[in-house]
Amino acid sequence: MTGLPDSGTLRRPGPRKRLRTLIAVTAAAVLAGLAAIGPGAPAGPAEAAAPGPKDATAVLFSYTWNAIARECTENLGPAGYGYVQTSPPQEHVQGPQWWIHYQPVSYRVESRLGTRAEFKAMVDTCHAAGVKVIADAVINHMSGYSAGGVGWAGSSFQHYSYPGIYQSQDFHSCRRDIANYQDRWEVQECNLVNLADLNTGSAYVQGRVAAYLNDLVSLGVDGFRIDAVKHISAADMNGILSRVNDRARLYLVQEVIRANEPVQPEEYLGLGDIHEFAYARKLKEAFGGRTLNWLISGAGIGPSWAGFLQNADAAVFVDNHDTERNGETLSYRDGAAYDLAQVFTLAWNYGSPSIHSGYQFSNKDAGPALAGNGRVVDPVCGQNGWTCKHAQTNIENMVGFRTATYGTAITNKWDNGSSAIAFGRGDKGFVAINRGTAAVDRTWQTSLPAGRYCNVIVGLPTASGCSAGGVITVDSSGRFAASVAADTALALHVGAKAGGTGTTPPPTGSTMTVYFATTKGWTNHYVHHRVGSGAWTALPGAAMAAACTGWVSRTIDLGSATGITAAFTNGAGAWDNNGGRDYALTGSVAAVKDGVVTATNPCAAQPTSTTVYYATGWSTANIHYRVGSGAWTAVPGVAMANACAGWKSKTIELGAASGIAAAFNNGAGTWDNNGGKDYAIGAGAMKVQNGTVTAGNPCS
Repeated sequence: MTGLPDSGTLRRPGPRKRLRTLIAVTAAAVLAGLAAIGPGAPAGPAEAAAPGPKDATAVLFSYTWNAIARECTENLGPAGYGYVQTSPPQEHVQGPQWWIHYQPVSYRVESRLGTRAEFKAMVDTCHAAGVKVIADAVINHMSGYSAGGVGWAGSSFQHYSYPGIYQSQDFHSCRRDIANYQDRWEVQECNLVNLADLNTGSAYVQGRVAAYLNDLVSLGVDGFRIDAVKHISAADMNGILSRVNDRARLYLVQEVIRANEPVQPEEYLGLGDIHEFAYARKLKEAFGGRTLNWLISGAGIGPSWAGFLQNADAAVFVDNHDTERNGETLSYRDGAAYDLAQVFTLAWNYGSPSIHSGYQFSNKDAGPALAGNGRVVDPVCGQNGWTCKHAQTNIENMVGFRTATYGTAITNKWDNGSSAIAFGRGDKGFVAINRGTAAVDRTWQTSLPAGRYCNVIVGLPTASGCSAGGVITVDSSGRFAASVAADTALALHVGAKAGGTGTTPPPTGSTMTVYFATTKGWTNHYVHHRVGSGAWTALPGAAMAAACTGWVSRTIDLGSATGITAAFTNGAGAWDNNGGRDYALTGSVAAVKDGVVTATNPCAAQPTSTTVYYATGWSTANIHYRVGSGAWTAVPGVAMANACAGWKSKTIELGAASGIAAAFNNGAGTWDNNGGKDYAIGAGAMKVQNGTVTAGNPCS
């Protein structure tokens, strides 16, 4: 744990009054429990990385216990996460900042995140959803409040005295801040930013810490993330863990920040996994600098690189609650660079990954949104700045990719020498990542079996195909043709074959009727197109016939595909190719008029509204628009509601107009206005994703 304010800026807020039923533990009972624990044998061996294949952890930072229970049921379990990591559950100092959770005043499981009963209910709910629970455990120190105070649950304390738990003799004698990180003694016996450093070499302290961990084990937790481990000697850690019950089933991950210092992560091997900070730093260098090819060169990033832990010992991440604040790594603020780094981490075969999911902040000390009673407001995606990265479509779906490809080797590596890379995972999966500024359009070689797949970056299998992104067909040689747009990715795996089951293809032989408005005054009309990722028609394309007043049409056989890419021409040199981008048309009906695509038959009765679905990772999204040639909405526009994972929506009445012009923003200065051209969006259900407007409801 780093990033806390120094001792001069620690402030004790006014006491909060909170009615709560507390568990009374007598000093005699505590001492009797410690005597029963005894000194113990050496700690047993750690798990060899998080037990697979479900080795991904969702770190729900500052989430309430009730919200974690909900997320286990609604998102984490269905997505295939193996673990959820909670914030520290013990009683803490009072204040609005995030770091109060890392300043214990007692080991009661009572905090502003919820009660002991709520914690137990959360653990049981997550287990029912197939998700194990890791608790963040703060055992190196107690509070940093020099004047003492009263904790969240009413426990009085002084800086070096915590009645019924610790007295002055239970803390190291240094009692000043660490001044020299090259001095092992200082690092492990002096205070980290005024936090009272426990004498973890003491048998009593080891037993008391173990009693707290055992209490959490009794509540059903499946492991621990141990905070600030390099400030505890490896021998002391072993002494503590040797007293922990049910050690063999617990997964342990330790925060040991690698630096040019005497204390190194390798000292703690055998006690549990260790966070590999070097991995996160390299990802910032690569994805932040738009140069990825060196990540997969040779054996690729991992144990063959100097200073990296072995695969079985490494817990990898893109960011955590400290590094997103101190700038050491990427963070949610980095947009596509951050998301693509998460995609890479879940696809690559190094370490056990954790996905940090917290909230937006402008002040590095800022805590989450609080209710009037001081409790954290239950996090809800799209509210109070929660990023919900764990449930973002392109990240959440990659957890399924990781599960499907677990234990397979890296195959079929490719790169363009800089910003784009691709690789397979045996014959189970394939991913392409483009951090460049232009699309990469090519035929990709994989080791996948032939079949029809969904790009899980944008969608999942449905009964008839894929929820988004269309169907990608891999031929008998393992090849497929596809374009990967700038700052996006593509990922296929054998568990996400089109049609829903992963093995049975959906019925083939569907058709699409394409309508094109005759507003350009052309005598002849042709649609030049390709079905799915197949070949383009010969120029000028397929002739279109009159359909009704103002419209021509052409019915196209889709075979097993779900859509076409198209442009229109008069056969004499005039074109409408959507400003050079072509039109991406899906569904059974697509109508194009003056650059606007709709999913309705223009020769039948017309809808009088449009429901716009916008694919985004923003927690808040607004649509700034005008209907027809009318006035624009006031900036930033109208708030969009959560529609389904990764999508926001808004229904807009059109009156007599046929569509709207629109742009999107997050309400904080970030805009998507289609490269300055705005989006032309027609009537009916319409999707806007990665700069492309297509018809359909992605949440159906």
